[in-house]
Amino acid sequence: MDQRIEIRKAYLAAVVFSIVVGFSFLGVKTCVPLASTLQILVWRYNFAALVMFLLIITKVVKINIREKPKKNLLLTAGFYIGFMILQTAGLIFSTSIESGIIFAIIPIFTRIIASIVLKERGNLRDTFFMMLSISALVVMILMGSNVVKASALGLTILILSSLSMAISNVYMRYVRQEYMPFEISATICFMGCFVFNGAYILSGGLPHYMDPVSHHEFLIATFYLGTACIVLSAHLMAYMLQRMPAVNATIFGNLSTAISITAGIIILREPLYFYHIVCTLLIVAGVLGLSLPELRKASGKIK
Repeated sequence: MDQRIEIRKAYLAAVVFSIVVGFSFLGVKTCVPLASTLQILVWRYNFAALVMFLLIITKVVKINIREKPKKNLLLTAGFYIGFMILQTAGLIFSTSIESGIIFAIIPIFTRIIASIVLKERGNLRDTFFMMLSISALVVMILMGSNVVKASALGLTILILSSLSMAISNVYMRYVRQEYMPFEISATICFMGCFVFNGAYILSGGLPHYMDPVSHHEFLIATFYLGTACIVLSAHLMAYMLQRMPAVNATIFGNLSTAISITAGIIILREPLYFYHIVCTLLIVAGVLGLSLPELRKASGKIK
């Protein structure tokens, strides 16, 4: 297929990714009063693995990794799941505010790692727009918080979680010639299901395993979080990373956070302040500043 069309499709996938992940906060808010963090992760990955299994046995999705090396695939999925584990652990010792701020700097880690592993070195213009998006998101989060209580342990774990996500993103691009996007997302789904169910059972939670599913709103929310925010989003990220530089794909995670905050204002009627508008516009400007050069190439300058 024409490379120009592929690049356009990749950026369309990035927009869909941002929207899907951006609305995940609604599902999380629904689940939090009804289950522990680990229970939510268990059921998210249960649904993700179930849907992926159905897609495979009905041959909607075809994967073939038997004759392919498994090391890089397991590392890619492992760092992705490691991000979730470390983020969950980090939130025990810190708040969602610190988590949001540390999550915002994932593109910086990605830029550093991608420059070493992938030899992707952005120019000053790319760096400016990346930092514009990151700074605007951090300011938006800080402005919306009354108090930020930093825990050294919590921040360390959260930094490690963001580093893990950055490594996973770089590896997704690194192995793009070996594995199809669905092969990566399927590995993430099944490995995550195994890891989080194992952790929950070992923690002694088995007697309460089915408790949350008595609430229909929990089932609906975790179904969305599992299918849209794991199966679909992991596939979209892998697809994006096949066709665009690692930082360009990763920066859309910041856009999804901005969408979460904006959606909270619109859907949950949370207060709207002037800084919300300014910071959101700056985040979008940063994403567009990184994306437009690639899209211009896709308009006819790629040979």
